[in-house]
Order: sequence, then structure tokens, then C-alpha cells
Amino acid sequence: MGALITKLKKSDFAEKITLMVAMVILVIVFTYMNPNYATSANMTNILVACSLAGFVAIGETMLIIANQNDLSAGSVAACAGVVAALLTQLGVPALVSIAIAVLLGCVVGAVNASLVTFLKLQPFIATLATMSVVRGFAYILCGGKAVAVSDKTFRMVGSYKVFGIISLPIVLLLIAFVVLGLVLAKTHFGRSIYVLGGNGYAARLAGLNPTSITFKLHILQSGLAAFAGVLLAARMNSGQPSACVGLEFDAITAAVLGGTAFTGGIGTIFGTFLGMLLLQGFNTGLNMIGVQIFWQEVAQGTLLVIALAFDYYRKRMRDKKLLAESMETRGIKIPKLSK
Repeated sequence: MGALITKLKKSDFAEKITLMVAMVILVIVFTYMNPNYATSANMTNILVACSLAGFVAIGETMLIIANQNDLSAGSVAACAGVVAALLTQLGVPALVSIAIAVLLGCVVGAVNASLVTFLKLQPFIATLATMSVVRGFAYILCGGKAVAVSDKTFRMVGSYKVFGIISLPIVLLLIAFVVLGLVLAKTHFGRSIYVLGGNGYAARLAGLNPTSITFKLHILQSGLAAFAGVLLAARMNSGQPSACVGLEFDAITAAVLGGTAFTGGIGTIFGTFLGMLLLQGFNTGLNMIGVQIFWQEVAQGTLLVIALAFDYYRKRMRDKKLLAESMETRGIKIPKLSK
């Protein structure tokens, strides 16, 4: 068993190296097409852009590992931005407005978890419904118009630079990746997520509470999405009900690109971080070389299909390794097919 784990770790390491090589190739290609791509200013812009989808990708990764998913993240982010902007207009302090918006996001997560655990709806269907409902509320709250933000403290959240160098959203994103990466990899809760995603029946036999884990994950995901929406509103100086359309698909693409198995039980936050950089670098590169937005949609959809295809290939390879290891431990010789 130890040998198998070592093999899987080596395989996971190989996947991360592959992602890094792909990122290097990406930078070389786009720099050749537009020399401004490799500038420090553009690299910073890519990281700032990651601060939107990055938070959602973290939560989505943990959900997918647990064999769940969430399609409402983009709507939650847009609604949270609108709510926070409206509250600041009413004179509510910026930090209190942000806290209320994130709390409302957590409530949406609890609703999603309730639909999945109590009504036994598929996560895809449940969150598809809440995606529409929450987006509708965002439009109703502001009458379909963007809500301008004049509060200086709120706007500073999106523009402040730590030590005058790194934007605050980037710092917060990196902290989130590190902290939640450690939670997933090193804590009992993180191991419970892997067990639940790998085999829900075995998780129950092990004394885990799938309902509790599902609630925590959906609440965390929607809270992170709401916080990302607030950061976007602070950067854009307005809460916009039409913002963040398709955000959840970017997050899912980043997670799958980073090695998270869509069938659950496998994945890392570090892999998602690399997948996020690759995805956002790809999108930024397309913008810089003047690709029309319609073709960008085609390219992003194609990238998701490629990521899912690689996920299917990785699953087949893992299954073969597990079968081979199981046969070896039982003393069963693997027959070699004649040519």
C-alpha cells in the first residue's frame, strides 16, 4: 500500500510539473505575439484578475473533491457586491457592509446544502436553481442598475497596496490558498472531505457525518464567492448585478486543470492555484493579442473540455494502477497480452 501511495504522489508531482511547463510555454507564446505580456505590470494584472475566480476556485475544489459542485457562485458574487454597495450608500460602515454581504453569501450556501442533503437534489440542479434566484434578487435590489460606491474605506479594500507594492486582493487570495490548502491537506476535516468524495458509504462507516461536511463546504464556498464579489465591487467602485457571469465555470476549469478529479476524492489546492494561473494567463493573453470576445468564449469552453478529457484519462490511469497493485498484493500475476 505504501508503494502505491508513493506512485500516486509521484504521479501528482508529475502533473504539477506538466502544468508549470504549460505555463512557461504559454508565457513564451504570448510574449512572442505581444512583448508586453511578460512585463511585471501584466503579471500583476493577471494575479489581480485571479483574485476574483481564485476564491471561488478554492471552494469549488473542496466541493468537487467531496463529489459536490456549485453553479451559483457567480450569482452570489454579483449579489454580494450589490448588497455591500447599497449598504455603504445607506451609511453603513464599510467593514460591516462587507461582513453582512459575506454572511448573506453563507446563507445561500446553507440553502444549497439543505436542498442537496434534505431534499436529495443533485448539486448541479440545486445550485442551478439558486443561481437564477440569487441573480434575480441582485437585479431586484438595485433596479437593474449598477450601484456606485463612494465610501473611501470600501474602495480602498480593492485598491490598497501592501507595502506600496502588492495589491490587497492578491495578498488576501494568497493567504486563502495557503490557509485552506493546509486545512485540506493536514487536518481531520480535510481528510474527511477526501473520504467522503472517494466513497460516501465508507465515510459513514468510518463515523463521519456527510451532512455536516456538505453544509460546511457549501457555506464556505458561497462565503468565499460573496467575498470575491465584494472585492470586485471595491475594485470597480460599483456593485453590478450583471457581473461574474460564468465565474463558476472558470473556477471549475481551474480546479480540473489543476488535477482535481471531477468524480471526487482527488485534488489539491496548490494544483488549483496553478490551474488558476494558467487559465487567467490564457484569458489575458487572448485579450492582449486582440482575439474577439466571441472567440474567447469558444477558447475557454474548449479549454474546459480538454481539462475534462485529461481528468478522464487520469482516472483511467489511476484505476489501472490500483487494480495492478491490488492484484500484486494478492499474488495474482498480471497476464501480458501477446502482440
